[in-house]
Amino acid sequence: MMPTQKGSLRLFQFAGITVFLHWSWFLVAVYEFRDPADRYGALWWNAVEYIALFGIVMLHEFGHALACRSVGGQANQIVLWPLGGVAYVNPPQRPGATLWSIAAGPLVNVVLLVALTALAVVGRLLGWWTTPSDGRVLLQWLWIINAALLVFNLLPIYPLDGGQILRSLLWFFLGRARSLLVAALIGMVGVVGMIAFAIWAQSLWFGILAVFILMNCWRGLQSARWLARLDRLPRHEEARCPSCHQAPYCGPLWQCGECGTTFDAFETKAICPNCAAQFPETRCPHCGNLHPHALWTPVSPPVSVAAEDSFRKE
Repeated sequence: MMPTQKGSLRLFQFAGITVFLHWSWFLVAVYEFRDPADRYGALWWNAVEYIALFGIVMLHEFGHALACRSVGGQANQIVLWPLGGVAYVNPPQRPGATLWSIAAGPLVNVVLLVALTALAVVGRLLGWWTTPSDGRVLLQWLWIINAALLVFNLLPIYPLDGGQILRSLLWFFLGRARSLLVAALIGMVGVVGMIAFAIWAQSLWFGILAVFILMNCWRGLQSARWLARLDRLPRHEEARCPSCHQAPYCGPLWQCGECGTTFDAFETKAICPNCAAQFPETRCPHCGNLHPHALWTPVSPPVSVAAEDSFRKE
């Protein structure tokens, strides 16, 4: 289960991407400042570190969102919360496009590591760090935090970036349904290890994170089964999506926006069989993009389609 903009504070919008801050961030802030680390000489340095962590997570999520857009996908929302951040992205349903959308997040952390290392080297050459200072401690901790986030995110545990990268690579060989199934199963094995570590380290926070990942692994298994059922359906070979050029499935996968009836948009010629409503666009069940129905089949009138949850990527 992922956080949503409900219960979140809207911070700003950049490049059409709205950033929200989940309310739980404030609980963590209260906890942090009630028992601040004693590595700084002044409390306000703790605030700077906290804000810097916030910035690292945000840049990571913007990496996902902007990469997704660069391959023709949709990305318009980022939610930041204590377990990290979530970029709501919907890349084209191709393994290469999905791989780039996921890998771009960790690549941001790699760039930040290089930048922080360069800053440390320049500081040493210029004599900035000849005596201990809060600035030097902050730089060291930001390097450690960023490196830790990078390594953790690259663990092959779905839905962490490493698990999703693994899924994207498997997609080339196994297809989208089997690749998700394998990645989710590997993720569950990884969660067992995380729970064992949380018990050994007596870390409530790590235990909560493990439960969160377990829930998403289970959701991944359900989505894999759904995708496998879809892939067994026949297709309307006379139609092609203008974006991904895939033929739509046959079956009642589209939903009327007026009465809620599900129907086969291409079989009924874009007319709801229950209320006879017509709508201007059709959503592709493969890539999730909306297009005028006439661009799919010039002989058919327009239609609207409600996408299933499985067609959206968080």
